[in-house]
Amino acid sequence: MFGEWTRYLGIDCARRQCLRRLLLIGCGWLMLGCQTSDSLPPIRTAEHVDLQRFMGDWYVLGNIPTPIERQAYNALESYSLNPDGTIATTFSFNKGALDGKKKLYHPKGFVRDRSTNAVWGMRFIWPFKAEYRILFVDDSYETCIIGRSKRDYLWVMARSPELPSDAYEVLIEMAEAEGYDRSLIRRVPHTTPTSP
Repeated sequence: MFGEWTRYLGIDCARRQCLRRLLLIGCGWLMLGCQTSDSLPPIRTAEHVDLQRFMGDWYVLGNIPTPIERQAYNALESYSLNPDGTIATTFSFNKGALDGKKKLYHPKGFVRDRSTNAVWGMRFIWPFKAEYRILFVDDSYETCIIGRSKRDYLWVMARSPELPSDAYEVLIEMAEAEGYDRSLIRRVPHTTPTSP
């Protein structure tokens, strides 16, 4: 059925395979969004996020990865506020090694809770929007924790690719206090910057 429909539209084989993958990813995100978290207490979010200050580059230092980022190195999230209030996002990483093939994704963020700006929907494929909650951002906007109500995915991020181990540990403990399993959190390797 899918093949007949795409052939009818004149879509070549390579594009059909790409469309099929995108549909599968979208359906996976939809199923994740439909699952309930009734057995878990509500997850807390930051009281207020200044969107302008939150924009820019964030290095993913630790995560409970989604399927696409299980072999991510040098993971970087970059945000830019659009005039319509949506967030242009670029997620990049090297796959499989510090010098692995560069992967780029361009989801779009939609602020769902304007009173806090801490709850977004992140759209990789129209019309699906994955839950994205800013659990914590420090006063200087140098570190943050992103999560989901199901506690299935997590991103611990900073403005720098390196963070002292004690500062990183504090962030992990904060995630753990919100119901995350520390044993599932993967430290994301980054290329160490060289001194000039």
